[in-house]
Amino acid sequence: MPNATPYVLQQVEAEQLLAQVDVHQAMLAMFRDLATGNAVQPAQQLVEFPGGAGDFINYLGVWAAQGVYGVKTSPYIVRQQGPLVSAWTLLMSMQSGQPLLLCDAGTLTTARTAATTAVAVDALAPQQSTRLAVIGSGAVARAHVHYAKGLREWQSIRLYSTNLPEQSAAQRRELQQLDPRLQLCASLEEATTDAEVIMLCTSSAGPVLDPGNLSTPALITSISTNAPRAHEVPPQSLPNMDVYCDYRATTPASAGEMCLASEQYGWDRALIRGDLAELLSGQAAPPDYRRHVFFRSIGLGLEDIALANALYQLKHAHAA
Repeated sequence: MPNATPYVLQQVEAEQLLAQVDVHQAMLAMFRDLATGNAVQPAQQLVEFPGGAGDFINYLGVWAAQGVYGVKTSPYIVRQQGPLVSAWTLLMSMQSGQPLLLCDAGTLTTARTAATTAVAVDALAPQQSTRLAVIGSGAVARAHVHYAKGLREWQSIRLYSTNLPEQSAAQRRELQQLDPRLQLCASLEEATTDAEVIMLCTSSAGPVLDPGNLSTPALITSISTNAPRAHEVPPQSLPNMDVYCDYRATTPASAGEMCLASEQYGWDRALIRGDLAELLSGQAAPPDYRRHVFFRSIGLGLEDIALANALYQLKHAHAA
């Protein structure tokens, strides 16, 4: 019987429970249920605040196989000292119609974003890949390193961020402790030269990498931020790449570079070669790397529901 009063998890407790969750496996299970029709992923809801004061995005999802549905709501609040972004997830029971859990989703969002990229890298990167590049140095970039470092026999993991020159020696040591193979690079070119997989992990609203400047075909993954039409690669680069995404039914309407490429450069969402549900179920073919491969994740409500459900199960078991 569900708890009569929903559990409320603040950031610290949510992080403590998250440390006990196999996030990668949770994402795999969810995407496999999405492929078989045992989950539903509606489109994101973007609502703007009046007067240019910001916006909020609702990420919805129904995971019928687990008997839960819910929503994560994430505001982007414009402030003089810089934008404020937060996130909370509400998990509901499909059996009782009652709320099960309300949790701070900040760290969960970081984890599910990086783990989803890891699912994509594992599905799309050539098995013989040995050179990984990471662009970004914040919490999301560090989480990407954590979830991707064991996916292939990487001989090098090179990291570059525009913020690196401003970071202290202690901050640099913290980055290098993520993995013994990790090298901090002085330029984007140094980090990406001959890289077979390039993970873009920034909060930039505009392009940080032009695939046209790369000498050999690579897998490029992108997450971006919830700034309006944010994108990490130039929109005009999409027609020259094999494009994949987290969920083809919703991603093209939200991903900034896809919207712009469609409007300005004749790119068609029908050119998307597959999404994660299709890749994991064998409905989509992996790329042949005759040209660059681009994977775009916008963050799905189902990813948030999957982690909120994992936290609920742990919390409920501890309370029993």
